Amino acid sequence: MNLHPSPSRPHGFTLLELLVVMVIIGILAGFVAPRFFAQIGKSETKAARAQLDALEKALDQYRLDVGRYPSSEQGLAVLIEKPAGMARWSGPYLKKAVPQDPWGNPYIYKSPGDHGEFDLLSHGKDGQPGGTGEAEDITNW
Repeated sequence: MNLHPSPSRPHGFTLLELLVVMVIIGILAGFVAPRFFAQIGKSETKAARAQLDALEKALDQYRLDVGRYPSSEQGLAVLIEKPAGMARWSGPYLKKAVPQDPWGNPYIYKSPGDHGEFDLLSHGKDGQPGGTGEAEDITNW
């Protein structure tokens, strides 16, 4: 058994072999990456919907305690901190601070709302009203 390789056999990979492997990896990444990034966008939208649902529940609990929803001026901050002169406030109504949407923007709260007793929404990824896909507004109505 010869433990030493013969001098006539080359060692390692040739440049052509490395290029073929890199092309194959590039083709695979081209198929996988768009699907992966599409899933990220969907998960951000799902997270925003879940946060809106949690905020709605906290607002409903606030209403049960206080007798009305917070005004637009009070905003969502009253879910965490007791407003002055509010005897029936029994919060905090959220375990943590009021979250921002998954794209780093504050949720928009309006009371009374145009679509119900209050409107709660995120303008989506682009932060602008309207849009489609990931830029679509996410609302409570």
